[in-house]
Amino acid sequence: MNAHFYKVALHVLQVNLPETLPAEKIIPSFSPFASEEEGSVLLRMDVEVGPRQAFDELDEVGQFDCGGANHGVYQLPDGGYLFEISLPGEHAPLACQLRANADFSLCRAIVMEGSLLQQGFGLNNALMMAYAFAAAPAATLLIHASVIRHDGYGYLFTAPSGTGKSTHTHLWYQHIPGCDLMNDDNPVVRIVDGQTRVYGSPWSGKTPCYRNISAPVGAITRIEQKPENTIHRLAPIEAFATLLPAVSSMKWDRRVYMSICDTISALLADTPIYWLGCRPDEEAARVCFEAVHVE
Repeated sequence: MNAHFYKVALHVLQVNLPETLPAEKIIPSFSPFASEEEGSVLLRMDVEVGPRQAFDELDEVGQFDCGGANHGVYQLPDGGYLFEISLPGEHAPLACQLRANADFSLCRAIVMEGSLLQQGFGLNNALMMAYAFAAAPAATLLIHASVIRHDGYGYLFTAPSGTGKSTHTHLWYQHIPGCDLMNDDNPVVRIVDGQTRVYGSPWSGKTPCYRNISAPVGAITRIEQKPENTIHRLAPIEAFATLLPAVSSMKWDRRVYMSICDTISALLADTPIYWLGCRPDEEAARVCFEAVHVE
């Protein structure tokens, strides 16, 4: 096995890969996050290639649609979890089987035989889930959002898939001078020394934006398609209810869920949350920018 270390939002991951799975080919998006650190490791994942491991008498937590791919979740007797990650599409074959202990510090991923693209899909999803759930108690959120940076601050835009997050950040990039894209699908937000910061990550959806950078969070905005461009700041209760569904979580796991709720509550103390009703046009970007940007 070849040990590879990566640092994502200051958390170190150890991924042990067999010789047959070169890291630069199966998880190329992790390359910008390569690290020499081997000390305090958030999680270790041992990876192998093989057939699906049969199991009996596990409690099924549920079957979940994750971006068009099915994830089956089962509870292990020791409090850990088994995940079965399928390729995208209806009745698609299994890509990866992930076993994790209760705090996701020790994981084992079995990727199925197939193309490197298919194996990479399975392993990438396994790492994303393991990271989100292992890091939750460390004031860390993996958020489904597109994030753009302007004048040193990161601005996050959340919405259901296909609603227009990427379109809106692209409008900022086009019409607001001095913008650059930090991540287009799954940035990491952490509270570090009392400050809310956003980090690039190895997970960026269909847009290949894998940048090992960070910035203090200027604002988080929920987008909804509307015939007019309007924006307002949300009250704390509304903000909490708006942000929680955008965070990768496991509501059935008290450790993870309560950690995420605590982090969101702390975040709201110094991070404004807005609701934006908008069209996909230049005016929408300018209306939003004028309301949310840090002077």
